[in-house]
Amino acid sequence: MAEITAALVKQLRDETSLPMMDCKKALAEAGGDIEAAKRKLREDGVKTMAARADRATEEGRIGVYASVDKKVGAMVELQCESAPVSTNEDFVKLANDLALQLATGPGAKTADELWAQPSPSRKGLTLKDQKDELENKIREVFRLARLHRVDNSAGAFVHMAKIGVLVEVEGGSDELAKDVALHVAAMNPKAATKDSLDPKLVAQEQEIQKERARQEGKPEAIIEKMIEGRMRNFYAENVLEEQPFVRDESQTVGALAKAGGMKLKKFHRWTLGESAGTAS
Repeated sequence: MAEITAALVKQLRDETSLPMMDCKKALAEAGGDIEAAKRKLREDGVKTMAARADRATEEGRIGVYASVDKKVGAMVELQCESAPVSTNEDFVKLANDLALQLATGPGAKTADELWAQPSPSRKGLTLKDQKDELENKIREVFRLARLHRVDNSAGAFVHMAKIGVLVEVEGGSDELAKDVALHVAAMNPKAATKDSLDPKLVAQEQEIQKERARQEGKPEAIIEKMIEGRMRNFYAENVLEEQPFVRDESQTVGALAKAGGMKLKKFHRWTLGESAGTAS
């Protein structure tokens, strides 16, 4: 049997961040083979975390990847148990790797399908291997709660790890698409264009404005023209293209996009812990 030296134990400890005694035991069982010891530690960690699978995961972060030129975009919601872990460097990397692989790989319909794919940053490991290592190191449960991919030119933005936006576009640039995604995160429009706004919502607002005008004593003959003006304000509040751009309110988002040769198609805006929301 190979000698389990203190230097070998320290090396494994440095590479896994796991307790010294666990590393020493794994090396002994692996006959001093450090790679086999790593696999053993991962396997033991999987068993440990499986026993904790029912723990609540109310923290986490949104991971995104998007490209206008490559015509891909993806967004994932990776949950964990505590707020400090959501900002852990390796946890952030895992969320970003998930989004990158989802966007640039073969795609995935379920979390299990994505976990089984190669890690973009850890050669020779799957994303699940990467997750298992980190769970074992941190001893918290991680859950891939949501994933979404678009096969269109896209831009993305994440605000404080909790609000993620993926914007589907035609033309433009990554920088411009990201600016539009930032605006969506900040202003939370209901739809990308007037045509894609829920017709029931529009009809409801029109009736509200007509009734308000009648209560003001306005003649029926001019109410329709009045409504046109009031509906412009409604669209400016609720439609992405019509909203004043958050970084320069002298122009609308639609005008900004047009000036950059970009057409807005739809957006997807998520808040951590909520159901997915999509606007056409």
